[in-house]
Amino acid sequence: MSDQTGAVRRIRFAFAVTVLGAVGFAVTYGLGGNTQLLGLSLAVAFAGLAYGLAVWGSRLLPTGGFVEQKPELAAPPRQRDLLAAATDGPESPLQRRGLVGMLLLGVGAIGVALLFPLRSLLSFRKPAPVTMLRRTAWEAGVRMVTPEGEPVRLTDIQAGTIQIVVPEGHTRDGDAPAFVVRLNPALLDRRPAAGDLGGVVAYSLLCTHAGCPVGLYEQTTGRMLCPCHQSAFDLYRDADPIAGPAARPLPGLPFDVDAAGFLRARGDFTAPPGAGFWSRP
Repeated sequence: MSDQTGAVRRIRFAFAVTVLGAVGFAVTYGLGGNTQLLGLSLAVAFAGLAYGLAVWGSRLLPTGGFVEQKPELAAPPRQRDLLAAATDGPESPLQRRGLVGMLLLGVGAIGVALLFPLRSLLSFRKPAPVTMLRRTAWEAGVRMVTPEGEPVRLTDIQAGTIQIVVPEGHTRDGDAPAFVVRLNPALLDRRPAAGDLGGVVAYSLLCTHAGCPVGLYEQTTGRMLCPCHQSAFDLYRDADPIAGPAARPLPGLPFDVDAAGFLRARGDFTAPPGAGFWSRP
């Protein structure tokens, strides 16, 4: 077996590995998208492509160095004919035994595999990713529970403390935590956009500056403080920011009480929770 024949076989095998890696990426993504397997299959695909091209260039294409006299400006007809035959003939390094077809197959397989993530962005069967990020698991009828999963009653909300709540069944959602607090209704400067029940209000727990939890409540002033960058929100003015870098109020959470006395949401937050980039056009 000649050196060139062995090179051809290695190139074809490398491009076949590229196709298999691309198919593995597509199948893995379709089955749920394990991150490690996605990275491994994509690495195999590109490694096969790189190896095949490297062998093609080093074993089949002419290599230097060549020294010749300064050529004429116009190549003679005989030289042009030889060049055309070397390029288009069946034994040409560019046409040899279907290698170009294998190369196109490998590159095409990678391209098709990379369309799978793009297809997820364009799927009409479920909300678009940006829409999903703007909404949380809170919706009408969802019961408020503690992070440990215990249902919360209106009578559990005592003056002076806050109660952190999450939507039932979604206790681990990072964008859903809220807090419920009992304020003095006579001191409300502005009625909450999400409503209140005798001074009991609910807001997102995530600071609108960088998304940190605003877990420090100052009862005497009715302010929520963010320990990360010292933003402060006045709950008596519908959680308006009054200090620090936060520029948006805390989104309110509309809620009601069911017949058993448990707190239930009436819908999602009044605005997307978390960092302030949501308000940019």
